[in-house]
Amino acid sequence: MALADILQWVSQGRKTGTLHINRGAVEKRISFLGGSIHSSWSNDPRESLGQFLVRERLVSEEQLFRALLSQETEGRPLGALLVDGGLLKDEDLLRMLVHKAEETIYDLFHWTEGHFEFKDGDIQRNTPFPVDLDVTSVIMEGVRRIDEWERMRAVIPSTESTLKALGQPEDPIDHEVLLLCSEGKTVTEIAFAVRRTVFDTTVMLYEMHNRGLIEVERPGVSTDSVETVVRIQRGLAVASRAMEDGDFDTALKNYEAVLKLDPLNQHAKKGLVVSIEGRGRTRSLRLVPRDKIPRLMVSLADLTKEKFDPREGFVLSRLNGEWDVQSILKICPMPEDEAMLIFARLAERRVIEFV
Repeated sequence: MALADILQWVSQGRKTGTLHINRGAVEKRISFLGGSIHSSWSNDPRESLGQFLVRERLVSEEQLFRALLSQETEGRPLGALLVDGGLLKDEDLLRMLVHKAEETIYDLFHWTEGHFEFKDGDIQRNTPFPVDLDVTSVIMEGVRRIDEWERMRAVIPSTESTLKALGQPEDPIDHEVLLLCSEGKTVTEIAFAVRRTVFDTTVMLYEMHNRGLIEVERPGVSTDSVETVVRIQRGLAVASRAMEDGDFDTALKNYEAVLKLDPLNQHAKKGLVVSIEGRGRTRSLRLVPRDKIPRLMVSLADLTKEKFDPREGFVLSRLNGEWDVQSILKICPMPEDEAMLIFARLAERRVIEFV
């Protein structure tokens, strides 16, 4: 079935339920209430609510990241968290949710294949900010975009095309795009960098071409933007396994690669922080010899001028010039790794040395 036929079938039947659509690594869900579009979900990073909010400058990247961390602990919808926290207005959230639902569906019109399943009655009815989209209007816009896509293909033939910067931009967004072009980014990579769909990015590049700001450098062989999503998922999986194995360098490398494709990916952002801390912890632990005796490098008078937390104070109080690190670890009322890190920090501050 064609996508338009599926949507019309749901609309004309005034059905309530969720349409599940997938192709390769990309999964999307469109919920309907009485035949109207009620909400949407997608695992494509460019179609997350956070991407739309940052792109429209309604929240900053830092505010989004903190809200996503809160979402994991509280289990509440991202939009509700931002509104309750005073970072977003109700009307702005609803506008972005409508825009998000539209873009999620419009992208489906460019799919040439996929699988779908409609689950009747499967819907979250108490959605805090439901959208109410007319299916017929969405179908008409989707068909229009297909026609426009074909017209742009005459200039930018592929999502893997690379472009060459020519003119001097006045708009900050144009400046950002021209920098990406000069770095040899493909249309798909530019789309992820500017947090837009491939279609929106192609429209933007097409208009810049008409203004003489860019030209196509390499046409490229047309590939599917699904591949970029696959690369993101694969990178996160490799990084996660590396973290479990204690290979923080490999984890760091893969998290950085994911963030180049999807700068707002919260999993990669958190993983990056943890892998950096893990790598630093591993290196610090290597500097602490268990069989050596820790000895103060400063006088007691100078020691009282320093600020130490209670755990550091406990470790320092056990230095007697006779016990080695291993002996002190046995009497520390804390995990061994934490105590070892305290020894490492004290050594880095040149408070103690090992003899």
